[in-house]
Amino acid sequence: MVTSSALERGGVLAVESDPGGGFVAPGIEEFYPPAIAEFSVLGIDFEITRITIILWVATLAMLAFLIAAVRKPAIVPGKLQFIGESGYSLVRDGIARDVVGPKGLPFAPFLASLFFFILANNLMAIIPFAQISPMSRFAFPLVLAVICFVIYVWIGIREQGAGRYFKDILFLPGVPKPMYILVTPIEILQNFVVRPFTLAVRLFANMFAGHMLLVVFSLGAVYLFSRDNFSFIFGPVSALMAIVMTFFELLVIFLQAYVFTVLMGTYLNGSIEAEH
Repeated sequence: MVTSSALERGGVLAVESDPGGGFVAPGIEEFYPPAIAEFSVLGIDFEITRITIILWVATLAMLAFLIAAVRKPAIVPGKLQFIGESGYSLVRDGIARDVVGPKGLPFAPFLASLFFFILANNLMAIIPFAQISPMSRFAFPLVLAVICFVIYVWIGIREQGAGRYFKDILFLPGVPKPMYILVTPIEILQNFVVRPFTLAVRLFANMFAGHMLLVVFSLGAVYLFSRDNFSFIFGPVSALMAIVMTFFELLVIFLQAYVFTVLMGTYLNGSIEAEH
């Protein structure tokens, strides 16, 4: 049996044989490591796991990078300052200004924080001894989506007024009144359920799938190299696929952080200006 807990033990791959000597792929227990510490606050139970610590490390590392990037700004930027400014400019110009619109620049710090936070946690999927992104646990993207949803609704009410904001959502202009029976529930579902849910699911599903692919190919290579028959011939193929999927995962890591932020910018644009 190839133990699915192998990556949870400090990222060290280990292979054990099941009674039949076959390969057993890792399961979802990868995403539910045992609790390191447990405590209660106001009757609510909390636990700290390895994934929680990875979240903290990723966040602190990104904060340290951003602070170092702006600590000593210069007209001719160094490497850290250049990378930090490039990332912020990507969000400010490409999303806050171009996607949100003329009123989008005040949202640039929030959107940049969102982008860098997701990026840092996604990168943990390919960092040795971590090898899993907290975003592959649905709870983390869901919390981000709920925060974005609350801001999205609040900005809409602030900019358009509660009456106009909800009226545009509930009663689309130009639609015959009898059709509101059908259209209004669909609009409510789309704006208040589908948007935050799909925002979370898109990020979660990509990071979940990427982690599983990397684990399967990595542990598969270790398993094949440990066999005495001709399986060792296919070991290099599995190892090569693990390397290829790592580079592909790196692309997905950046893309998903950018897509999440762009979608939030799109929702803010709809909140600032009536969509219908």
